[in-house]
This record gives sequence, C-alpha cells and structure tokens, in this order.
Amino acid sequence: MTGLTACGQSNVDAETASKMEQAQTENTVLAKWQGPFEGVPAFDTVKLDDLKPAYIIAIAKNLAEIDAVVNNPEPATFENTIVELERAGSDLQRISTYYGIWRSNKSSPEVREVGKELSPLLSAFRSKINQNKGLFERIKAVYESEEMKTLRKDQQKMVKESYQGFVRSGALLNEADQKRYAEINLRLSEIHTQFGNNVLADEENYVTYLTKDQIGGLPESVVTAAASAAKALGKEGQYAITNTRSSMDPFLTYSTERELREQVWNTYYSRGDNGDEFDNNKIIAEILKLRHERVQLLGYDNYGQWRLENRMAKNPENAFALMNAVWPAAIARVEEEVADMQAVADKEGADITIAPWDYRFYAEKVRKAKYDLDSNEVKQYLQLDNLREAMFYVAGELFDFKFTPVEDGSVPVFDPEVKVWEVTKLSSGKHVGVWYLDPYARKGKRSGAWATTYRSFTSFDGVTNVLASNNSNFIKGETGKPTLISWSDAETLFHEFGHALHFLASNVEYPSQNGGVRDYTEFQSQLLERWLTTAPVIDNYLIHNKTGKPIPAELVAKIKKAATFNEGFKTTEYLASAIIDLKLHTMAPKDIDIDKFERETLAEMNMPKEMVMRHRTPQFGHVFSGEGYSAGYYGYMWAEVLTSDAAEAFEESPGGYYDKDMAKKLVDYLFAPRNSIDPAEAYRMFRGRDARVEALMRDRGFPIPKK
Repeated sequence: MTGLTACGQSNVDAETASKMEQAQTENTVLAKWQGPFEGVPAFDTVKLDDLKPAYIIAIAKNLAEIDAVVNNPEPATFENTIVELERAGSDLQRISTYYGIWRSNKSSPEVREVGKELSPLLSAFRSKINQNKGLFERIKAVYESEEMKTLRKDQQKMVKESYQGFVRSGALLNEADQKRYAEINLRLSEIHTQFGNNVLADEENYVTYLTKDQIGGLPESVVTAAASAAKALGKEGQYAITNTRSSMDPFLTYSTERELREQVWNTYYSRGDNGDEFDNNKIIAEILKLRHERVQLLGYDNYGQWRLENRMAKNPENAFALMNAVWPAAIARVEEEVADMQAVADKEGADITIAPWDYRFYAEKVRKAKYDLDSNEVKQYLQLDNLREAMFYVAGELFDFKFTPVEDGSVPVFDPEVKVWEVTKLSSGKHVGVWYLDPYARKGKRSGAWATTYRSFTSFDGVTNVLASNNSNFIKGETGKPTLISWSDAETLFHEFGHALHFLASNVEYPSQNGGVRDYTEFQSQLLERWLTTAPVIDNYLIHNKTGKPIPAELVAKIKKAATFNEGFKTTEYLASAIIDLKLHTMAPKDIDIDKFERETLAEMNMPKEMVMRHRTPQFGHVFSGEGYSAGYYGYMWAEVLTSDAAEAFEESPGGYYDKDMAKKLVDYLFAPRNSIDPAEAYRMFRGRDARVEALMRDRGFPIPKK
C-alpha cells in the first residue's frame, strides 16, 4: 500500500505529497466536490476504476494527518489531539459517499469485485489506527487530564467515547493479541462483504415470471408494476415478481394462485439458503466464531455483552427482558389471527390449513370482514408524489424546513430517476442543505429502504451544509401514471424521511457527533411515522389517483380502527429476528449449524408455525453483512418504547401532533443534538421523565403485563 510502513506510520515526503496533490486533481473519485450548494458529489463523472487508487491515496494522507497529531511535541490537549483528529480524513469521507452509492444503489459484478479488494484494505487501515499506541496515549492523556473537567459536556462525551472506542478496539491488548485482533477484523471484512453479495445475487437470480392466466386476484396497480418490472428485465408481455419484499409482499397478499404463493414465498425466504455458491450458512458460522473470539480477547464473555455496553440497553439481559415481556402477547395475538383466518378459509371451502404463504392472503380477507377495510382501496389514495409533499408539509410545520425542487441537470445524480431538492428555512430562507430521493427498485440496488448523508452538518471549522438522501425500492407505476404504494410502505417512507430530518436538523459542532446510539437513533424516525395519520396529511395529501377526491372520512375511520390489526404478525416476525440475533451473539458458537439452531430455537420459543422470522438468518443483512445491527436488532423495539411514549406526549398536548411547544422540544432535544447529548438525558429533557413500556403495549393493543 503506497505511503505506508509496516508499523502503520506513514512517510510522506515533499515529492510524494506533490504526487498526491496531483492525483487529487486527476482522480475522479478523489477530486474535491465542485458546483452549487458548497459543492456536490460528481456522480456524473466518477469512474469506478478510480475508486481503489483514491482509497490508497486518501488512506496515506489520513495516516500522515494522524502522524502529525501523534508527533506533536506539545503535551496532548483537547484542541491539538481530539479536535485535530476531527479534522483528519475528509478525503476518505468524500470517497465513502461514492463507494456507498456503488455498493448499495448501483452494484454490479465489477463493483463487487472492487469491493472484495477494498474490504481488506480498509480493515487493515482501521487496525493501524486502532492499534496506534502513540495516538492512544495522547487520547488517554486528554481523557485523564485536568483539562477534561473544564470541557463542555459534549466535548467530554467526545473524549470519553474516543478513549473507550480505542479500548473496545483492542488498544490495551498485548502485541500478539493485537495482531490476532487485526487478523480477525480483516477476515470479517471479507466475509461480511461476501454475505451481502450472496443475498444480492439471490435477489437478482430468482425472479418469478407469470403469464396472464397466473395473475388472478392481483390488483391493477400490482399487475402494472409487475409488467413494468418484466419489461425492464427483457421479458415484455410477462409479469415479474422480483425477489424483494416490495414485490413479494403484495403478491402474497392478493394472489389467488396458492401454488404460486408458495413458490414466491419459498424463493424469498430461501435467499442465502439454497445450498449453492451463494449459500450463507457457513459464512454465518465463521462470522459468529470470529466475533466471539475477538471479544474474548478483550475480556468479555460474549459479543452481545461487548456490543450493548455503550447502548441504551447497557447489556443483553435488559434487551432480552424487554423482548420477553412482549413476546407472549405477540404470539398469543398470532394465535387469534390464525383462528380468524382459518375460519374464513373453512367458510370458503378452501380445505387448507393456514401455512406461511397463506398468512398475508387470508389476513387481508379478515381485514375486509372485520373492519370492511380493503388494502387495495386504501392504496388508491397513496400516491408516492403526494406522500412526498406530505412529508415536506410536516417538515415545514415541525422543523421550519422548505423543500424546493432543483432543476434537473443542475446537480449531478447517479441515476436519471433520482430527484433533488434544496432545503431552506421556511421562515428566513436560510440555506440548510440538499435532499436526494432515489425511490425506485432496479437491478443492482439492494432491497429495502434506507437514509444516508453525503455531507453532515458541523460548525467547528465553519458551518457546513447537509447533503442527505433517502432510498427506497418501490415498483414504478406505468409511464404517465402515479406510483401507488401500500400503507406499510407509506409508513416506511415517513420513517426513512425521519432519518433525513435528523441529519438536516443537526446543530453539532464536531463531525463525529453526527452518529448515534443504535437503539436510540431509530426512535426519531419511528416517531415521524405518526404524522402519516394526522388530519392535515389525510385531508390534503391522500388523494385518489383517478378521481382526485380526498380519502373519505369513513375510510380513514376504518384505517384508525384497524390500527392494531395484524399486530401479532408484525410484532412476532420482527421479535423472532431480534431474539435470534441476540441469542446467536450471547452464546459460544462452536461448530454451529445455523439452520438447525434457527429451527430448534424458534421451536423452543413456541414460534407460530404459520409464519417465519422477518429476516431469516441466512439473509439477515442487518446483522451479517456488517456490524451495524449485530446483537442490536432489538434496538427497533427499544426505540419503539420511546416512540410510543413520545407520541403520547404529543397526543396529550393542546396542539396535538402540531403543538408548537412540543415541536420545539422535539427539534431542540431529540433531533438537533444528534450524539452530543446522552440519549437518556435528552429524552428526559423532552419528556420530563423516562419512557414507560406501557405506552408500547397500549399502542399494539396488547395487555399490559402485571408488575
């Protein structure tokens, strides 16, 4: 690796520095961002071939910046050590934007090949930093200094987390253990990437094509989307059910072809588990083994203990306690739901026993029978463009944000279907940032929905604006017609927009505090989902795609009445994944057979046979294509306790969900501080007390456990 020595230090002389500066001009990935809005990513000119060379140069530069901090002859201080580290690595941050887009939104065999080469490179780089003894000693000196007591709370938090981050990454290990620690990280980086690639391969390789006589029961919107998907895949005249949730879910809900439902269900839930070259079972076993070995080097009993130490839950026991409190009520509700569905099937003379591929289909029939609520009828009022405008309205009311479309072509995008908006303050016109939206599914794009930033807000070296993005996988409607989405997808749209608002509302001084605690950062976005059912959104944005009339009050009443319908299914499929995740990471995973473990553990938990985990282990990308959610998928429910409790705070206020005082508290305490305030403290500042689990149980229509 150019510019690096064996011990992890860098030797960059004047000649090398000059070459690096020239490369920054010539390398399309490394080049500084130009254009409007303080500079934007050059998605239109970057070349994949430049990615790896850019990383090599940027890594060398970053290590040189770190050397300058380490070799400073002055005693370590907050300014000359912690703040200087905040300044370091700006090139790498820019590069990661392009890599993130190639990997998530525009993956291809060429991208995956480059990813395989980059994984060990980046792992080795991180190990060099984490095991830099001189750097750790300077951070430790600031952490233990008298100056530490004089710093602001956010600065103290940053120093503490920097110190603990190094300790948790092996800074106190002996040389032999550090070497093994780095080897483990290197191998994990390789197989995390392989895991994600395998799932993506199964999503691309398994498509169910239908003929006209096989689309029975499917609503017009689903048929149109399936026809468009088939056309895009070169199968015009057929109908494609792609191997993603947004395609699978409506098919299982409406198709009258039971054998095809079973086929589509099996295809989707077998991703990464087909016994072929893309099978993930052995990879998972190796990941678990390596993670366990690594934390044992640090003195922890298991990975979950290490992971949760700096989360709101603090330890696996607390996370299990929450999930175990909800689990019995969830599976009891599933039993009731299945009984209702079986009764419908029997009444129709179907002569079947409800199986997993029947659940959505018969649940929809029960919904119609119990609540006279037709999901497809609701869908006619859920136009993607209108929902986007509804989100903008909410952002204006709560955050004082205004979203103005940017003219096509004035800001580079990575796909023609990506649209861009400028974000300003509604009251003053002050520029805040830019928001990108990539809403549609396509080949090479990973499934699901997510939010990300290309540039985050900071103020320590002058104020920077925010470049935020939202990404979804909606099946695009027919040309000239609106894209219609389900109620669940509409909630997800608001959820992910909540993450974008979290980015845009930031007022932190230092870049590293734009991150967050995983079992807390989902809370803000989950809370934003609540505004979908507020009166201004319903009255002004839920408009029928053909008649142009607003959604009738009686249909809204049915939606609200059915709010907890199918809650057993939703809670159980999620909790099963979360519990399995934490169980896998709190055991000694010696010679583990993943399929067997999943099957036997779910049986011990009395998992209803009529359904499966939301993410079966061989396709659980949250947990095994990286470490972002590993031993942490429980965090969604931990955050939901906060969400339900905070929602009740709005409901109890004079102005409801648009109460100005509550909105100010929401922004000031829950969104703007990001990770500069302890999450528990921030929530108490908002609510005046800690959150209570009873609110969650009320939300889901579950009985509140007796204490």
